Amino acid sequence: MTRWVYAFGDDRAGRLELLGRKGSSLAEMSSLGLPVPPGFTITTEVCSYFFQNSRTYPDDLQGQVTVALADMEASAGARFGASDLPLLLSVRSGAPTSMPGMLDTVLNLGLNDETVAGLAARSRNPRFAFDCYRRFIHMYSTVVLGIDYAEFEDCLGSLKRREGTGLDTDLDADALEHLVHAYKSVVKAATGEEFPQDLQEQLWGAIGAVFGSWMNRRAVAYRSLYNVPASPGTAVSIQAMVFGNMGEDSAAGVACTRNPSTGENRFYGEFMVNTQGEDLVAGIRTPQQLTAAGRAETGCGLPAMEELMPDAFRELDAVRQRLEAHYRDMQDIEFTVQQGRLYMLQTRAGKRTAAAAMRIAFEMAESGIISREDAVLRIRPESLEQLMKPALSPKAIRRVIAAGLPSSQGAASGLVVFTPGEAERLAEQGENVILVRTETSSEDIRGMHAAQGILTARGGRNSHAATVARAMGRPCVSGTGRMRIDGKAGCFHVDDVTVKAGDRITIDGSTGEVMLGTVATTEPSQSQAFTAVMTWADAVRGFDVRAGIRTSAAVESARGLGAQGFGPLDLGDCIGNAGCGIVIESEIALGRATEGTERLEGLAEWRQGFGTMFRILAGLPVAIRLYRHPEADSSPVRSDGGYAGSDSRGVVTPIARTILEAAAMVRAHGGADVSLELLVPCTIEEAEFSCLKDAIGTMADAVQRETGVKVTYFLGRVADLRIPRACANRVSDFGIDPDDFVRFAIGIGRDESVGLLDLCRQRGIVEINPFACHDGTLTQEIVDGCDSIRITVCETAGRSYISCAPSRVPVVRISAAQAALRSRGS
Repeated sequence: MTRWVYAFGDDRAGRLELLGRKGSSLAEMSSLGLPVPPGFTITTEVCSYFFQNSRTYPDDLQGQVTVALADMEASAGARFGASDLPLLLSVRSGAPTSMPGMLDTVLNLGLNDETVAGLAARSRNPRFAFDCYRRFIHMYSTVVLGIDYAEFEDCLGSLKRREGTGLDTDLDADALEHLVHAYKSVVKAATGEEFPQDLQEQLWGAIGAVFGSWMNRRAVAYRSLYNVPASPGTAVSIQAMVFGNMGEDSAAGVACTRNPSTGENRFYGEFMVNTQGEDLVAGIRTPQQLTAAGRAETGCGLPAMEELMPDAFRELDAVRQRLEAHYRDMQDIEFTVQQGRLYMLQTRAGKRTAAAAMRIAFEMAESGIISREDAVLRIRPESLEQLMKPALSPKAIRRVIAAGLPSSQGAASGLVVFTPGEAERLAEQGENVILVRTETSSEDIRGMHAAQGILTARGGRNSHAATVARAMGRPCVSGTGRMRIDGKAGCFHVDDVTVKAGDRITIDGSTGEVMLGTVATTEPSQSQAFTAVMTWADAVRGFDVRAGIRTSAAVESARGLGAQGFGPLDLGDCIGNAGCGIVIESEIALGRATEGTERLEGLAEWRQGFGTMFRILAGLPVAIRLYRHPEADSSPVRSDGGYAGSDSRGVVTPIARTILEAAAMVRAHGGADVSLELLVPCTIEEAEFSCLKDAIGTMADAVQRETGVKVTYFLGRVADLRIPRACANRVSDFGIDPDDFVRFAIGIGRDESVGLLDLCRQRGIVEINPFACHDGTLTQEIVDGCDSIRITVCETAGRSYISCAPSRVPVVRISAAQAALRSRGS
């Protein structure tokens, strides 16, 4: 018989995928002897069965739940459905990957018109009993019966106005009993039936709703945004209720074992007296601080838990230290105090900022709690972008008017412009601008480069705007669905707010918020912890990290972030974006140039630009991807690097000569040696590559004779996955763009994939977007978990490297180190 149900405290080694994060943490805390209310978990395997079998359950599940419930009754000293000693239940979700707030929960289950009287008598507190009953009807009706949440809020608001109070806690037992009747009337009006009094109907209705929430819209959207697979689903944990709303000696709270914003090793959290946990999360009244130090820091006028409930606080502080020592990581905990007695309801690895993650990992490694390798593995690579971008000051006033998808991290303020041309014009005048578009295309590239940030009405996190913004290091908010752009009027509307061209706005690419006016920002800085952890990462990764570059500022930025080289620099891309890059704009289009003085004059400008670039690079290696005439791709190559049967000549060798001359010029004028790597694209046969290699070698010899300077260079090639023959016969020195690989493998490109792959994920056809998370199928060096990094894995001159956007150098440094550690089983 398949086991579908596990009681808390059973042996659970390696059960995370089966019990979910909540179920496994409750089991672990129980096994540690911490004060956890009894309960059991229905496994994720039931969730899979539920959706595969028209939302039904395995035949033997109900019997296993009945046995587990009887055991829980014995432990709790109360009975589910008893009128004299009722046991109430919480029914909570718990996926293997934390999805805070995305799935459903039902609390106080087990109340009806009989058991509420028993609860009142047992507790000698009728107000508490009817408070639980109204909470249960409200939550069950919303989650299970699908009734609009606002219907119940309207009833509660009307009652508080009638009673002349603004707080739920000021409502007495009679008022809450009246509210229960009002809530039941809402249910009757909405469904045509009375609120369920059968407790088994309540239980299985809640279980089905929690499993069903795995496929609700917000959960599906969350998984899509954060690349969480749809399998194995969620578990359901059923636990005896404990009550923070039993009076002034009861409370509910949430806490972190360290400060999740800064990483400081200090107890951090909030609690509320005489309430249940959902009130604290909803923020219906001001919470109190856990510690006296926290109260002084925040200026809260209410006493801290340390002062108000000293015995419970001391026990909680001891649990905090024990949990952190056991899990060897910062923990996010939920707790309830019932009439002075502490109960633990959850622990999990706490969410934290990138700065806090660095500090916590560093300090734990330095104190010997974890190893340096563990510290590197603790860092979420994508979070490091927070450290590289300006952030909004936490003290700044914000007027948020809209929210979209946080598509490229960082914050920026500027004047609203609606066209790329206007963005360029104002930027040239020294203005900071935000380019606002319905969506962007390659035609907008100059305006995007000129803008401080990009805001679009349409598009996802892998849209053109998002991917280009990340490559450029620009903040971006995409898919701002409530925003309506009126191009003719030169404005956009969000509800009743109108923003005109020239108005100033601020966007936060880390949260997706759009704000009116300028919001103050703080500049990024590198802490001692950042420097140390990155040094540890560099010691274990197996290949170099380089940066793709277009501007001299990008070179300096990438160097400061630890780039060990630059490129591959794509000349075709530079030609298309001349004027935005290091290489200066040429009057000729190299791909269409003919032999003669026109070509030579144009190449002279490129020679000067390359010389400027090599001086800035100061000896660090740079890979340059040579350009070839598109019409010549199918023409036989000549021994001199040209093509037979065509009046147009390929430009591989002329550009190679220009690059070599620039390197020689820099060296001749006292500059650093240029570590030069030339990559030839689209060679099919080994003989073809050999011809080009000989031709470029001849040119290099000529440059040496003419300048008196010997330029050392390496010649490799880029595998073109569109040409299987080229890949089959590749030499050992090659590079591949993973986006090209995915297009080759699944037949669609990144831009084409927007929307389609999300739909495929929703229907279970694929679990992850291959453009968003390279899963190791390309090559061992592709780094798992790097969201939307346009990386290139290359092997040149006997060493491997990954190339990425300058702002993502730290991300890839950490990712590469983690890949190396995992590959050797660390």
